[in-house]
Amino acid sequence: MFTFAAVAKLFLITLLCAFPVFAQTEANSHYFVDANYYYGSLLVQNKNVAQLNRNQPEGIILGFNKKTFGEKYWQQEYNYPDWGISLGYQNFNSQVLGENISAYGHFNFYFFSRKLQLRIAQGIGVNTNPFDLETNFKNNAYGSSVLASSYFLLNYQQKNIYKGLGLQAGLSFIHHSNGSFRAPNSGTNVFAVNVGLRYDFDEKETAYIPLEEKQNFNEPLHYNLFLRGGANEGDIVGLGRHPFLVVGAFVDKRISYKSTFQLGAEVFFSKFLEKEIEYRSVAFFDEDFADTDYKRVAVFGGYELRISRFAIPMQLGYYVYWPSKYESPVYERIGAKYYFLENLYGLFTVKAHGANAEAIEFGVGIRL
Repeated sequence: MFTFAAVAKLFLITLLCAFPVFAQTEANSHYFVDANYYYGSLLVQNKNVAQLNRNQPEGIILGFNKKTFGEKYWQQEYNYPDWGISLGYQNFNSQVLGENISAYGHFNFYFFSRKLQLRIAQGIGVNTNPFDLETNFKNNAYGSSVLASSYFLLNYQQKNIYKGLGLQAGLSFIHHSNGSFRAPNSGTNVFAVNVGLRYDFDEKETAYIPLEEKQNFNEPLHYNLFLRGGANEGDIVGLGRHPFLVVGAFVDKRISYKSTFQLGAEVFFSKFLEKEIEYRSVAFFDEDFADTDYKRVAVFGGYELRISRFAIPMQLGYYVYWPSKYESPVYERIGAKYYFLENLYGLFTVKAHGANAEAIEFGVGIRL
């Protein structure tokens, strides 16, 4: 098992080794690295994780960042954000939950004369001690060792205090879940305070290209067809993992460079739900329940935040056909979207009912 001290030393060595490498490059003003230590609390988002809320989790996040200066229009629109990759280590100080090691892609956005930084990150992680019916049955947070993860950092920064070295401090929120890829899957949410260091490879600040005249992105209505799929497992341990398919359509209206609104409908074909219906009909001796339809039909509204070819879709849906009464009739979805072409895109999203994730979805769509 990893120790916090060992990982901290590894991060520090990596950080120090990077200094001389990038200090010799001509484009070093475009890069910086940072390291954040956080200490916080495990949030109780549902009763399933209440018994896990014993100790204070802590961790480290190490980031490698590339600055932007306005060479492209989206950079000007978002006040010259950074993009980069980050590594995270989380120690729950709990034998039940173990430790998480994660890798992310992220964006940094700036406010208040670039003193306040908001980082949004999405990635994948590994847990060292997932649920096992014989050896670790108390870990109902993670049913598998592979996890999806996201985090948010809100830091106040003071750059270049001494020869490129600066300080930062703020708040962080770190989420890990396997998206019901395997049961159980209560997931974890950690809220923490953090403090850290930032090192800019060049002490001089490159000039930013001023914002061009705002472009008009007000578009007519567009019609979208999409297909999502994957595999997941229900709440009952032992019923296995099964494929699912989601087909749907929506109309969208782009009102600015950043903002697009959506309204649509979709149909869910979730085989795990069919298996749960069969199990419950036998377990509770209810033959009528065995005839319940496992399919669901929903309507949804959504918003999409566009960042160059990337986008962050957020949707809120309601089942209009819901015979199985699985979870609640309201669900939400958030994720990432990438436009290969202006009318063809790929999707990676997480669908959930409140704090309970139902599935990690992969998909494609066409915008007509």
